[in-house]
Amino acid sequence: MFNSKMKQLMSALVLSTAVISVPFAAHAQEPAKPAAAAAKPAAKPMDGKQLTIANSKGNCLACHMVADGAQPGNIGPAIVAMKLRYPDKQKLYDKIWAQSSVPNSMMPAFGQHGILTDDEINKIVDYIYTL
Repeated sequence: MFNSKMKQLMSALVLSTAVISVPFAAHAQEPAKPAAAAAKPAAKPMDGKQLTIANSKGNCLACHMVADGAQPGNIGPAIVAMKLRYPDKQKLYDKIWAQSSVPNSMMPAFGQHGILTDDEINKIVDYIYTL
């Protein structure tokens, strides 16, 4: 009697495994989508102003007042008169890339931490240098 019950259990187990695996096998055999249909068009690169204001990138507005920016922050200094404050563009770039020159600063090291690329920082510097 034990053998017959064991045979029934094994048969049920094999049958249920086959039934469960059928949908997965059918799903795995779907034809692949053409690469051209799956590829999305590349997004248009942002300019310096867009990078400065966009909360997905530079997000300077989170801490600074920036011209044409809605709801500016007041943690950092206003971004105005940048040519007077930074006659050397490289020093402004360095400040944004890695904030090591000012102790106890809350400003992230945008370049050093990979938040912004070198090209994006250059675009931001070019834009805020006009303010």
